[in-house]
Amino acid sequence: QVQLVESGGGLVQPGGSLRLSCAASGFSVDDYAIGWFRQAPGKEREGVSCISAGDGSPYYADSVKDRFAVSRDSAKNTVYLQIDSLKPEDTAIYYCAADAGRWCLRISYQHWGRGTQVTVSS
Repeated sequence: QVQLVESGGGLVQPGGSLRLSCAASGFSVDDYAIGWFRQAPGKEREGVSCISAGDGSPYYADSVKDRFAVSRDSAKNTVYLQIDSLKPEDTAIYYCAADAGRWCLRISYQHWGRGTQVTVSS
């Protein structure tokens, strides 16, 4: 039973930082591709980052590449998304997703968390 639970969102000022967590159960994050997505009201869901299974190769959307960092902790079976220099346009619900494959790019993710809200406002 694959489960994903996001946490770490909240209300922050522009320029601040957040570290989002994606806690997995029912599988190892080392063996699944993990993606981070976000969706703002009235906007299309956007993939922002992912990490491949096995070697853990990270990837980023151009819009966030200089400010976001994805990582995983095998012992905690958790994937993180560090977000720095937050901007109002980062406001969205952030989701993590998992798929039982190696590569995390250009795939359809099978399992999704329920999301965590990030609000950036002064």
